[in-house]
Amino acid sequence: MTDVRVARLDELAEGTPRKVEVDGFPVVIVRIGDSVYALGDTCSHAEASLSEGEVYVEEKEIECPLHGSTFVLESGEPTCLPATEPVPTFEVVLTDGDVWVASR
Repeated sequence: MTDVRVARLDELAEGTPRKVEVDGFPVVIVRIGDSVYALGDTCSHAEASLSEGEVYVEEKEIECPLHGSTFVLESGEPTCLPATEPVPTFEVVLTDGDVWVASR
């Protein structure tokens, strides 16, 4: 497993999802405070792009823009229907202001 630099921390607006690519795999990253979360960008229900969805900062969840399923940023687990399967999560490392995401 290797890490891929995807952004600078100061480039990420809090609660605003950003789609990046990690070794050819679409990943959505979200900054909340000084933490960054990374999940597979594709909803497990209907293959919509989670990076086009809304982030709920207080709950640390992201909503699929297509059918409204929400996923926990820390675990990828769905919190409501219609999604029943989690999306993959990726380890994030912050080094000297750079955001690195572990590839699979």
